[in-house]
Amino acid sequence: MQTRANPSFIVLRSGLGLLLLALLAGCSSSAERAWWAADKVRMDKGRAIFQEKCKTDAGEKIYRKVEEVEGIVLLKVREWRSEVQWFDKMWPGAAFARESHNNGYIENFLGYEHSGSPERKPVTQEYRGYINLEYNPKNPSNAPGYRFVDVMQADGGRLRYTIVKRPRPTSQIGWIDTLIEGKPTTAPAPRYAVTFEDHVDPALRELWLASSTVKVIDLQTQEVLGELKRWAWAYEPAPGDDSIPWGRSRVCPQGDNYSGNAVTRMFVDRILIPKKAQ
Repeated sequence: MQTRANPSFIVLRSGLGLLLLALLAGCSSSAERAWWAADKVRMDKGRAIFQEKCKTDAGEKIYRKVEEVEGIVLLKVREWRSEVQWFDKMWPGAAFARESHNNGYIENFLGYEHSGSPERKPVTQEYRGYINLEYNPKNPSNAPGYRFVDVMQADGGRLRYTIVKRPRPTSQIGWIDTLIEGKPTTAPAPRYAVTFEDHVDPALRELWLASSTVKVIDLQTQEVLGELKRWAWAYEPAPGDDSIPWGRSRVCPQGDNYSGNAVTRMFVDRILIPKKAQ
């Protein structure tokens, strides 16, 4: 024998279901409104601090320049960044998130700087280009990098990096690769060094604010020849937003000298002017 459902019970159950959905939607909406309200407070506070730091703290200080520098020593190298770090408020290197890392960081100091202008406007201290290991005779600017770069190792030794050309083993047409090569060296260390210090202030990092200082040092006298202080601000992603916070961060100082992936090189070579090609 079939039992028919009571129509009034069906209506009641449907009504309860709709009420539950409405309540859940209301809770979700309330939670989302609360999140946005709190996020606006964080964003406003972070933006205000960032703007103030850009006015009062960020920027470069050049105390002394040195001409015809052949080689430098890197006391630190920007390390490879993991996917997790792009989303990590406390990532030490966040202020230089888009800087080249590992070998790419070293290459920046060895490579030629070429004009990136469609009009082939030459590179100047006010207008910067892009870094490449290859000399390009068709480019109006082939501003040389340093002839060698020493990199400190954990055991206190040094690797000396230079640009080399190597035949590609798999090439059938004799292709030559231009790359950098590092070999242990006991030669006298360069007099001038480049280093950086990443700042991690938990209170500021909660607002997605990061800073870092690059320093150029005379190792003979311990004199600081120049400093670059950089600030970055990335607002917190909204729920469901999968964009990369530090990848979209705003930075200061701004301008040709401070954009791209070779910011440190383009600051350092204004202090330690590389020796011109012979």
